[in-house]
Amino acid sequence: MSTDNLPDIITIDGPAASGKSTIGLLLAQRLDYLCLDTGSMYRALALAAIRQGIRPENEEAIVDLAHACDLDIVPLAGETDGRQYTVLLEGEDVTWDIRLPEVDATVSQVSTYPEVRMEMVRRQRIVGQRGKVVMIGRDIGTVVMPEAPLKLYVTATPEERARRRLLDRRKQGHDDSFEVILADVMRRDHIDGSRTHSPMRPAVDAIIIDTTGRSVEEVLEEIMNLITGFRPEETIVE
Repeated sequence: MSTDNLPDIITIDGPAASGKSTIGLLLAQRLDYLCLDTGSMYRALALAAIRQGIRPENEEAIVDLAHACDLDIVPLAGETDGRQYTVLLEGEDVTWDIRLPEVDATVSQVSTYPEVRMEMVRRQRIVGQRGKVVMIGRDIGTVVMPEAPLKLYVTATPEERARRRLLDRRKQGHDDSFEVILADVMRRDHIDGSRTHSPMRPAVDAIIIDTTGRSVEEVLEEIMNLITGFRPEETIVE
């Protein structure tokens, strides 16, 4: 489809397991846009900290690592294992490693530090400013790209998100309980929503999309209808 009259930057924010990453990837594919899941940068940093034996509460060491580590997100190059993109850490493919339970337990703490977020935002803005991009995260519309002409906030109930995470874990061979995953989802929501620096929340001009009980295709069609009727207006910058 022609992208001449479409928003050049689309941000998709929302809590963990809300479906924003899957929806963002499919949307980018339909528009022939780049898909950047910014949460993968924080996950890669959390994995780097784990591998180096750095505790997540050691803010100084985490900040130093954020500046020093070599991480990148690159488009698919023929992979057929279900990934949405390839995450590289020090040149190593860690696409699936960043989804391990120990990373889930660490990433929210790592991402609370202001200097870490400043460094990640710097990297993310470089990509976003190229245009024709769908950017996915928790503070993209509010902090990273507040000038984006179209901002979406994708959410779902904690129970729905825990159920999705449980299905993903079982597909990967992990035997977790629903109760444990639900508790972790709610813990992460609290950390992400209450941090002092760029807390997770919808931008004032974001369109809220609840995915609870809905298929990916149904949600995607709703977004495509929004985009088809898109009319550029003055963006509210927070």
